[in-house]
Amino acid sequence: MIDPKDEQLNISLIVEEEFEKLRIDKYLSSILDDISRSSIQKFIDEGRVLVDGKAVKSNFKLLKGQAISLYLPQEKEPEIKPENIPIEVIYEDEDIIVINKHKGLVVHPAPGHESGTLVNALLYHYKDQLSSVNGPLRPGIVHRIDRDTTGVIVVCKNDQAHLYIAKQLKEHSITRKYLALVYNTFKTESGRVEADIGRHPVDRKKMASGVINGKYAATNYRLIENLDNKYAYIECELETGRTHQIRVHMASINHPVVGDTVYGPSKDPFKLQGQALHAAILGFIHPTTKEYVEFRAPLPTYFTDLLSKLRRL
Repeated sequence: MIDPKDEQLNISLIVEEEFEKLRIDKYLSSILDDISRSSIQKFIDEGRVLVDGKAVKSNFKLLKGQAISLYLPQEKEPEIKPENIPIEVIYEDEDIIVINKHKGLVVHPAPGHESGTLVNALLYHYKDQLSSVNGPLRPGIVHRIDRDTTGVIVVCKNDQAHLYIAKQLKEHSITRKYLALVYNTFKTESGRVEADIGRHPVDRKKMASGVINGKYAATNYRLIENLDNKYAYIECELETGRTHQIRVHMASINHPVVGDTVYGPSKDPFKLQGQALHAAILGFIHPTTKEYVEFRAPLPTYFTDLLSKLRRL
């Protein structure tokens, strides 16, 4: 058992009425969506979780107003090494690098992906010319897109540019338009999905809509073309930028993204490497010129090939 006096307090929480009588382990799993359930169980067993100053067991049931303290173990940050990974630069100046991310490329190191990421590539090509706002594990990274989603992503070279663009992301004023192939045809030309998104209550690797402590999320979509009476080619514009937002929202209205075996059918009839989703347009106010700029990434070959195939069916 750890002695809290020798540890650094990382998280403090006050139990709200809606969580009264909930087990401590289930409460923490629903609140702390970036910590796995097994890790939470381990922290409780080690005495790192205190309720009103006392260590508790996993089945401890909470009361409104109780104070929870969590003392996380201090982890040594891994060294991120530069790697000569090709990247496709759409635009570059003294403040920003706009990249067309290819399929299968993870944006930044994470458990299971300590190397071979966009960050490893950036460190090789740009060395110390990257913003430091998000720390040594995410130099230059302002936002991310999924490993198997292709398209436009912006990287910042300095902290001033980083903070300026991050502010626009927080205010949801950035233009982000995606192209997607989805299951099932549409009867309407456009629509909107508003549904909170948060960590899935059972499978912590997934996101879900309509969950406790989910965050507001909105996606506007426009039909480009129905295909073969089974699929549709659409454009989605994000108002918010939650993890897996388009994939979760489209699945919630019975239009999962083709190739997405996490939120859609478990078997992909086209044997794609992940979802048919492409970040086509990214627009924002430039941090130095203060003028609106917009960048586009052409559809990758796998997407255009599948589109052509569906049009012939």
